[in-house]
Amino acid sequence: MNVRTMLGVGIWWCICGMLWAATGANAASEAGWFAFTPGNDPFKADCAIDLRSLNEHVAGEGGFIAVKDGQFVQSRTGKPVRFWAVNGPPDKMDDPAALRRCARMLAKYGVNLVRIHAPYYDAEGNINSAKVQHAIDIVEAMQAEGIYTDFSIYWYGFFSPAPNLPWLPGYNGKQPAIAALYFNPDFQKKYFSWWQALLTTPGRRSGRRLIDNPAVASLEFCNEDSCFFWTFSDSNIPDPQMRIIETQFGTWLTKRYGSLDNALKHWNGQRTKRDAPAEGRMGFRPMWNLFHDRTARDQDTAAFLVESQRNFYHQAYETLRRMGFRGVMTGSNWTTANPQYLGPLDKYSYTVCDYVDRHGYFGCDRKGPNAGWAIISGQTYADRSALRFDPEKPGSSKDFNNPVIDIHYDGKPSAISETSFERPNRYRSEGPLYYACYGALQDSNAIDQFALDSDRWSAKPGYFMQPWTLMSPDTMGQFPAAALIYRRGLVSAGDELVQLNLKIADLEHLAGTPMPQDASFDVLRAKDVPQGTELKPGNVIDPLVHFAGRTSVRFTAEGGPAKLADLSLLVDRAHSTVTSSTGQIKLDFGKGLLTINAPAAQGVSGDLKVAGTADLKDLSIQSDLPLGHIIAVSLDDKPLTTSGKILLQVMSEDKPDGWQTEPAGEGSLRVTNIGHDPWRVKEFAGSVKFKRADAGTLKVTALDWNGYPLKQIGTADAITLRPDGMYYLIVR
Repeated sequence: MNVRTMLGVGIWWCICGMLWAATGANAASEAGWFAFTPGNDPFKADCAIDLRSLNEHVAGEGGFIAVKDGQFVQSRTGKPVRFWAVNGPPDKMDDPAALRRCARMLAKYGVNLVRIHAPYYDAEGNINSAKVQHAIDIVEAMQAEGIYTDFSIYWYGFFSPAPNLPWLPGYNGKQPAIAALYFNPDFQKKYFSWWQALLTTPGRRSGRRLIDNPAVASLEFCNEDSCFFWTFSDSNIPDPQMRIIETQFGTWLTKRYGSLDNALKHWNGQRTKRDAPAEGRMGFRPMWNLFHDRTARDQDTAAFLVESQRNFYHQAYETLRRMGFRGVMTGSNWTTANPQYLGPLDKYSYTVCDYVDRHGYFGCDRKGPNAGWAIISGQTYADRSALRFDPEKPGSSKDFNNPVIDIHYDGKPSAISETSFERPNRYRSEGPLYYACYGALQDSNAIDQFALDSDRWSAKPGYFMQPWTLMSPDTMGQFPAAALIYRRGLVSAGDELVQLNLKIADLEHLAGTPMPQDASFDVLRAKDVPQGTELKPGNVIDPLVHFAGRTSVRFTAEGGPAKLADLSLLVDRAHSTVTSSTGQIKLDFGKGLLTINAPAAQGVSGDLKVAGTADLKDLSIQSDLPLGHIIAVSLDDKPLTTSGKILLQVMSEDKPDGWQTEPAGEGSLRVTNIGHDPWRVKEFAGSVKFKRADAGTLKVTALDWNGYPLKQIGTADAITLRPDGMYYLIVR
């Protein structure tokens, strides 16, 4: 053996030793976790979790989606519809067979709407015909599985205008067109031409136009933009564009006061650096001053901005109706610089449309390079429970704001077109049942989860690992029971506990609202309306009301008294609990435990170990999982006490194989290895016992991860959970 051979053998054994050590260390770190590898789904008839039958035979067979009595309905049948939706399908999915498979998978998991959030134009405003045809293909593939489509085609993040555009001057090809759509009439004309192209182009295969297809449920005019957000400023909007809206403001003020000099007198001479009265233009104070100072000038600014924004939404609505669109439409979905004073103005601007949309994410304080769009090694984050109202920043007081909080405005349907419990938070598995239960309780009309980047169970389906992946066992894996609870109303809608009648003039005078959406208040500020007293300016209603029942706001010229129910029997801050007005769900935010006890859906979610034995109406649950979700739902629309077909669904938490972290101080963790496929799930443990007199005769079949029968494991009077068993079918 020569020296080179000996050296080679030595290196080989060294590498083998390193690989053995790494494998052994990884195996040790994965003890108590199983690899989640479902394999390809054959979509056979004996799948117990297949919810395809919840959808129409083809989407739109009941007519275009319309609005009646605050609900989405099928216009021909009048049947109410709730949308359990996803943002998707994946961007690059253009093969017809792949689209059909994706649609079938989504229908199986209870999805009945997809949101396509994409541009169909380039930086010069030219239409991309291939993308338009792809959109038509998506709609038709989804329609075949009873899935509707929502279109969102404009976000300033999609569009950095090319230099020297005659209809949108002032840009350099890199700067996004923030807010310009609200006030630039030339830009608006181009924008409407994009809708025209998308909706009226015949499909290359079917020859059908989207505008004639009732499977197109809804349109969104403008994604994540507002004249009341921090981005509305002359530092973000080029001078030629600012001059347009400043001139419009000057014209508005002249109409109100007779002249700009009179307006300045009314404002006690308060000026800005961009004021140019001689040119008929008046500038805008920063957002912080607007909601903090609330001067006479700020109040006029707010009144002008809400009128301008509302007028655009009205114009868009009427233009699309004249174009021939027969579905439903909404304005935008963004938050504001201040939920209490500016938030209600933003919501009021949406009410010229059919429904009110919003976005909301449950974050985990993720920081580091590219944290806005990808998970990479070196980033830090914090595990955070929604069931405990944990703050995003470790060490802060409880945060009672959550994306599930819903308010209905002016009797219109309410939708959340983007939401997610972001990764890598280990408590992400709380999300599906949380959305389903509180969405049903608050009578939310659409919950659209972000984002479907693959139709396969992959931790990293593309070239990067995104923070919102839906195809994980802790999220999509819990869709069957969650979709049933939400879409079938297995948790009942709650009583209306708050009804506000907000006077529009008061809002324009920046009087604010006592029920701000998206506001985070600490424990003391969150309960500053004493029981039995009238609401006063500056008061804030306890946000826990949203976890007890429904809330609504009316915008009127006259205003009026507020209705505030007695919450003392529902909200118990001393014991950190809130119970729904229906009595069907209870949140113990001290323990981090959600209990569902409805006739056709019963279970527990959160810290099951601290819960001990959960004694529910028709079953009892015991588990030592510190984070687990065990739920039984009826599959035949009967109460669990008489149902002949029941799904028992179990989940804990998941992570990519090889995922590694280290302490980063102050309650945070640092990612040292993002891992890879397959997903790993923490092993399940515990037992479920049904109390029915016939429980001993109810057969329990363990299902595989795609929902197909594996083997019968006993009867419902004593079910021992399998370490890797996510689903069980219980039948007579």
